[in-house]
Amino acid sequence: MVEQSKILIVEDDYEIARIMRDHLDRDGFQVTWASTGMEGWEDFKADDYSLVIVDLMMPEMDGFTLCETIRLESDVPLLIVSAKNEDESKIRGLSLGADDYLTKPFSLKELTARVHSHLRRYERYTKKHYNEQIIHYKHGLAIDFLNEAVFLDKELLFLTAKEREILFFLAKNPFITFEKAKIYEHVWQLMNVDGNNTVTVHIKSLRTKLEDTGKQAKFIQTVWGVGYRFIGEQVG
Repeated sequence: MVEQSKILIVEDDYEIARIMRDHLDRDGFQVTWASTGMEGWEDFKADDYSLVIVDLMMPEMDGFTLCETIRLESDVPLLIVSAKNEDESKIRGLSLGADDYLTKPFSLKELTARVHSHLRRYERYTKKHYNEQIIHYKHGLAIDFLNEAVFLDKELLFLTAKEREILFFLAKNPFITFEKAKIYEHVWQLMNVDGNNTVTVHIKSLRTKLEDTGKQAKFIQTVWGVGYRFIGEQVG
């Protein structure tokens, strides 16, 4: 797997990016380079990467935001490389979902060692994840994330594309409360505007299909004044 792994480098310093890219390319990886955070996010969505290397200080979208955005979408290893050596930056980056933090300047040998280490760990995780691709919850809900199918009491539910995306987004981040604006921007890939009730309408329809309309939520809970969170309890 390692020799065929695709790595995305998001770094606005051309020389540093070139050095990392050339080194990893010689080591047998397929490397893509993005020079801004937004470009990195677009590249990430367009391909299937095994690891992402992210600088913190970048135009359009900083590394913190990019790490947070990627982590909401994927469990791919995230390695931060930055000249910022303060503990606050390291703690913030790791708390947003990064797996490792490498301070510039660093040796290419150390970079390679950390890349291989994270890829080995990710390969083990991925194999385990695919073996458990269908997640079962209390009250008869089952979600097949790989094949994008949802079942209730063993019956396939016919969800719209947006209903399914909302459910998957919340279920992949259980017990985390998301504002309506955050859900809208993630699912629709558009900036939210005041007065937009699109998410509310879709959540209502989704709850009806999940038979989750009682006073006590089974799967999607409203956090009044904030947003929604997934509270389904896994079984088995």
